[in-house]
Amino acid sequence: MPVRQTKENSEQRLVIKNHLQNTMNPVQRAPKTAQNGKGPPAAPEPQNIKQPHYQTSPPIKNRGRRRGRGGRKSDQGDVCMRPSSRPCTLAHKPLNPAAGDLVAATSNGSIQNGHNLGGIEMGFPTSSKSLNFAPRPGYGQVGTKCIVKANHFFAELPEKDLNQYDVTITPEVASRTVNRAIMAELVRLYKESDLGMRLPAYDGRKSLYTAGELPFAWKEFTIKLVDEGDGINGPKREREYKVVIKIVARANMHHLGQFLAGKHADAPQEALQILDIVLRELSTKRYCPIGRSFFSPDIRAPQRLGDGLESWCGFYQSIRPTQMGLSLNIDMASAAFIEPLPVIQFVAQLLGKDVLSRPLSDADRVKIKKALRGVKVEVTHRENVRRKYRVSGLTSQPTRELVFPVDDNSTMKSVVEYFQEMYGFTIQHTHLPCLQVGNQRKANYLPMEACKIVEGQRYTKRLNERQITALLKVTCQRPRDRENDILQTVQHNAYDQDPYAKEFGIKISENLASVEARILPAPWLKYHETGKEKDCLPQVGQWNMMNKKMINGMTVSRWACINFSRSVQESVARGFCNELAQMCQVSGMEFNPEPVIPIYSARPEQVEKALKHVYHASMNKTKGKELELLLAILPDNNGSLYGDLKRICETDLGLISQCCLTKHVFRISKQYLANVALKINVKMGGRNTVLLDAISCRIPLVSDIPTIIFGADVTHPENGEDSSPSIAAVVASQDWPEVTKYAGLVCAQAHRQELIQDLYKTWQDPVRGTVSGGMIRDLLVSFRKATGQKPLRIIFYRDGVSEGQFYQVLLYELDAIRKACASLEPNYQPPVTFIIVQKRHHTRLFANNHRDRSSTDKSGNILPGTVVDTKICHPTEFDFYLCSHAGIQGTSRPAHYHVLWDENNFTADGIQSLTNNLCYTYARCTRSVSVVPPAYYAHLAAFRARFYMEPEMEENGSTGGDTGHTKTTRAAGESGVRPLPALKENVKRVMFYC
Repeated sequence: MPVRQTKENSEQRLVIKNHLQNTMNPVQRAPKTAQNGKGPPAAPEPQNIKQPHYQTSPPIKNRGRRRGRGGRKSDQGDVCMRPSSRPCTLAHKPLNPAAGDLVAATSNGSIQNGHNLGGIEMGFPTSSKSLNFAPRPGYGQVGTKCIVKANHFFAELPEKDLNQYDVTITPEVASRTVNRAIMAELVRLYKESDLGMRLPAYDGRKSLYTAGELPFAWKEFTIKLVDEGDGINGPKREREYKVVIKIVARANMHHLGQFLAGKHADAPQEALQILDIVLRELSTKRYCPIGRSFFSPDIRAPQRLGDGLESWCGFYQSIRPTQMGLSLNIDMASAAFIEPLPVIQFVAQLLGKDVLSRPLSDADRVKIKKALRGVKVEVTHRENVRRKYRVSGLTSQPTRELVFPVDDNSTMKSVVEYFQEMYGFTIQHTHLPCLQVGNQRKANYLPMEACKIVEGQRYTKRLNERQITALLKVTCQRPRDRENDILQTVQHNAYDQDPYAKEFGIKISENLASVEARILPAPWLKYHETGKEKDCLPQVGQWNMMNKKMINGMTVSRWACINFSRSVQESVARGFCNELAQMCQVSGMEFNPEPVIPIYSARPEQVEKALKHVYHASMNKTKGKELELLLAILPDNNGSLYGDLKRICETDLGLISQCCLTKHVFRISKQYLANVALKINVKMGGRNTVLLDAISCRIPLVSDIPTIIFGADVTHPENGEDSSPSIAAVVASQDWPEVTKYAGLVCAQAHRQELIQDLYKTWQDPVRGTVSGGMIRDLLVSFRKATGQKPLRIIFYRDGVSEGQFYQVLLYELDAIRKACASLEPNYQPPVTFIIVQKRHHTRLFANNHRDRSSTDKSGNILPGTVVDTKICHPTEFDFYLCSHAGIQGTSRPAHYHVLWDENNFTADGIQSLTNNLCYTYARCTRSVSVVPPAYYAHLAAFRARFYMEPEMEENGSTGGDTGHTKTTRAAGESGVRPLPALKENVKRVMFYC
């Protein structure tokens, strides 16, 4: 399969192959294992085994991933090796390959520890993607069978071979839009002659695709393009471009057909990419393309979001390989756009006041500058010319004071005079500043009243609470409405009439895919023997705490309360604390009704002083005994107070805290108090409930031997933050066989780095020599301390990884797990199952019949426990969709689980049931949740750690956005990122992030 490669990529492959041939011992071919991959591993020849040397694999920088940015997710990973058969699996005893046997790609493309993976034959890789993911071990059978509909539309594979051509445009153009305009003009002029009647698809950059060959292998064209931004009726500027088109490769559709039929393990990404571009071509011309979505104000009337923003509706479209063949995944989408208003109107909306009569304050000016920087405007003062400019800033003086040199003799003229003389345009509002456009060295001034914002500009900065609420109202659709909108979109797109789809021979079905699904049963939950109800079977994904007591209720004897809310009087705060203490007792905790010291009132800006006062006053009162819990009452809009409080408590004072908002203090509900009690109990080290099957040791591949379950996630800074670090969090179960309590660790790492750098690390100590550490190692050690046993099996749920980074993440992080284990004890290699959890996908499942109340929950969504592993899933790999939660509003999004590596030999039923059952053990509520709890907890811990960054690194309060100063997150040190302040030991041990 020909691949269009960057020079760098091809060089890297050469390095890999040379390195392999020069430095690796030739590998003895092991006898083939049994067909199902479960045969005993062949023993490797002793002379081929090298002693592993441990060091932290160098980081593979995050290139493709932009969470929530709509960047194309590339599947061209930096990965080097694939074992040629299924990974060795555990029968009755743990695997014990030589420690660190995983192959890891280093940054220069060489291979580390490259010999034999658990007895698996490792031939030379034929490509850079030669690591096999776990194959599907069969299909799940457990549960009640039903039919659901999915927003996947069957795409018939074209029989034609596709050709790829390289496009070079000179002078070079940065804008895809201009590139497309050049190519559209070329096709218009030459389609019937030089292009031999072919209608090519173009990616807007360097590649052109055709169905069948063009009549030439290389040709140069000259294209003249009129600059439409210059004039409507007046003179227009014409630009000339040279376009060279030359053949690069032919994409073979047979390979794709074999892959879809499950006869080929490697996805031919190039063929998929070509088909994706072909099917996007018409929509790209019709709508405003952003990432993989298309938006238009004509799809549905835009809704105002406030502050000069509006929401546009659109649709997401992506071609995916599935078991049913090629499938077009289509979903509804919404995004915030800048309203195409006259600039003065936009400014009035932004500031929420009349700007025509009063002068602007400095704060107003900063706000306008922030909102308009980078925004495109068009001028309205020249009748027949609508020239477009990008705003670079705002003048510090009002328009009436602005002068500029009009010639080389430094003759000065005022802006007001210039516009009057040159255009006959009288500036009315001379008290307002001018927009600066163009570059800073040669700034051009445009009066606000002569400018209008250009339509179709997406707003990429952070939305405020009001805007988020307004956007959610637009996007939140009941399942039936969403399904109808998706069907209407497919009909409106009329793929059967699409000239590009026709040209390439692609046919798209207009019906949603009908898919066989199963509804997994809810697990029984165990509560304390002293409660009226000792166990419970959740109904439709939910239950409550009535008549139940927590299975391990903790004791709180020393607690205090700080009231940061001016509107809450002391008597009200006291009443609330009493109610909360009672609820904790009713729920099964022992909770002293009296605080150590009286409730302390403080102002939010004195948070540190107040916390330290209460901490020391309590210590004095209890003669040096630590405070166990701090309750804090916060104003509803508390800016940075919540984050500051958590940072000081968890990294400075070692206090466990529970915050409550003023609105809940005034309107006390039993449900709210019960939920807060659940949170307090786990923060104190207790358990609220456990799976009945866990206690009676009936969970396959968890109950038989000590098993640790990890969850890991990386959260990246928001768009527009160019330097703040990404934060990684790892949690791990600390109890067995219950697997309910999770300890968590966090660390900062390089900006937008997806691979978790601190899973395993070594450093030199002047006294002890080489020292091993890292998050995995620390959590394995704490599991041993908590349970008295070392884990003999590892299950690792990894959240937030895009498909393009599966290979990198698996190689790097599995290698780190291996090394962390080996550093604890020679030959300690518990078998690992590595599962990616994805919520950021666009597959939606709908009930087959919306009128059948027995097949939906109250919100009209599919029932909790619905699992799908056929038809819309991967042709050969081990993945499934699981909707484990009951919907509340809108359309439920199932979680997508992809088992990349499985040495524990899970069956489909085994991993699906375990994952679904774990979703009922989430500590913070009495509902099953949408993502497996360890992954959810890792997300919470990473989110919490954002608050630990030093205040000077933070944005101003919680408003977000660019404050104009560079953050000081870079520091001297290995990774160039300032480490987070360490969590206090007593905080680390409990679920502080809940």
